[in-house]
Amino acid sequence: MQMDVASKVIIREVALRDGLQSEKAFVSTEDKLLLIQALSEAGVEYLETTSFVNPKAIPQLKDAADLMARVDRSGPLKHEIMVPNIKGAQLALKAGADRLLVFVSASDAHNQANVRRSVVDSLADLEAIFEMAREKSVPVAGAIAVSFGCPYQGRVPEADVLKIARHFVGCGADRISLADTTGMANPRQISKMVSFFKQELADVPLCLHLHNNRGVAMANLYAGYLAGINMFDTSLGGIGGCPNVPQAAGNLATEDVVFMFEEMGVDTGINLAKLIKAAQALEKILQHPLPGQLMKSGPADPLLAHELCNIGRQACMITS
Repeated sequence: MQMDVASKVIIREVALRDGLQSEKAFVSTEDKLLLIQALSEAGVEYLETTSFVNPKAIPQLKDAADLMARVDRSGPLKHEIMVPNIKGAQLALKAGADRLLVFVSASDAHNQANVRRSVVDSLADLEAIFEMAREKSVPVAGAIAVSFGCPYQGRVPEADVLKIARHFVGCGADRISLADTTGMANPRQISKMVSFFKQELADVPLCLHLHNNRGVAMANLYAGYLAGINMFDTSLGGIGGCPNVPQAAGNLATEDVVFMFEEMGVDTGINLAKLIKAAQALEKILQHPLPGQLMKSGPADPLLAHELCNIGRQACMITS
């Protein structure tokens, strides 16, 4: 059943954390700062900037403290930090996170593969994080991985996902993110799950985090939008993929999603031409082709294409 659709959507950029964590070559802190600045200038308001994790587990994020100490805090960009445990939360709060993001897998099998703990144990540990954040007046969002299917277990019952979401909300979560970590979802399933959550947790904002393993993530995003979602996680250039999902593909490319919504007359608040240039800059930094489509084909609007050329010329002047 289609609900009233939003005239404006919120794009939550995850390239700096979820995107880069799968890159083998370390991206310098300086390059990360340049990407953050480019995203901010394009109008991105919510950024999953980094995560305080064991550098042996994810070497790409070993500069989390240094990165957070050097980001420009003068603009409206909100820096959200994913935290895997109490120590990570302590470091994130010390670093000045605008919001913490805690996560649990919807299946025990994936949770064990991801953090070596059962879902029940993970949820119990997270209660202390909510309390720490509450003392600092920092909001916390809860993310549920493999909400639409687990690569080890298969389908995940909606009731299991809802149970975790209720636990998050009971602890004080101000937003719930439903993640298709495996890219196993289909549009009908997305619509059904979102409608289910809208009935059960009507007052809790929802976000969709979609991976494109099987090529239907954009259709899933549109289904979520029609079902009433107005916040989506996307990744510049389409980079990313869960390290614990076999042959995982990346996230939906931010610029592709912004293009679709803007062409539909749905406001994102993001300058598409500047976003495309940021994606092209990311491709140069990573030194390999990225999955994003718009950065290759360019915008359909001649005026936007002209703006993109102007931005490109200005960039050449700055760097020459």
